[in-house]
Amino acid sequence: MRATIEKIAETLLEAEKSKNAVQPITKQYENLDVSDAYHIQLEVLKRKLSEGRTVIGKKVGLTSVAMQKMLGVDEPDYGHLLDDMKVANGGKVKAADLLSPKIEAEIGFVLGEDLQGPNVTFLDVLMATKHVMPTLEIIDSRIADWKIGLIDTVADNGSSAMVVVGEQMTDINGIDLRSVGMTFYKNDEMIATGSGAAALGHPAHAIAWLANKLHEFGITLKAGELILPGALSAAIAVEKGDTVSAQFGPVGSVSVTFE
Repeated sequence: MRATIEKIAETLLEAEKSKNAVQPITKQYENLDVSDAYHIQLEVLKRKLSEGRTVIGKKVGLTSVAMQKMLGVDEPDYGHLLDDMKVANGGKVKAADLLSPKIEAEIGFVLGEDLQGPNVTFLDVLMATKHVMPTLEIIDSRIADWKIGLIDTVADNGSSAMVVVGEQMTDINGIDLRSVGMTFYKNDEMIATGSGAAALGHPAHAIAWLANKLHEFGITLKAGELILPGALSAAIAVEKGDTVSAQFGPVGSVSVTFE
């Protein structure tokens, strides 16, 4: 199995570099399970870290019913955020650097303390949170035409590509993140709305799930890391020329343009 994991990792890395998507991993390797998929993701990560990249955080995906229905899965997944994936608020992204991008609006958490499973709770997350920030996650699939199941997206780093981070840092004391509203715009047209409750009922539940899931692989959420707890609406497709923004009420706003 180790040889298979390394082979698939190499295939995904080459797809990302060449911008040539590959057929679903689950069509090529029928006996893979979700644990195998996470080990493929970690092998890709190991190779990227060996090139000098660093981990700046994690992302939870598929926490909303909308996204689970879109991709035909019934549980969350996670991926890693690396330093070269970060985009400044109002920044520009070259659409040609991506294969088939979509974008999501999320309330990003920055941790002030480590979180280590297996018994992390919703309250543990709230107590460990330094502040929250408005974010946009650009997702992309190295699997052709987004024909993915859970195993495919897990192996492919949770289909993550970039994260756009707003400047505003908001203390969560006194804010009920479940009811924080999100308004999503593409080219000044409102295309979706949502609230913090879309991410497993409360974004902190998603982060608790992540901390406990990562324990299975000996990974701890670290103080200072940016954690994305999942989209507050379905992802939207983007292309060259699009500007996307999201407003999160008291948490602030964030935008990005594709060129």
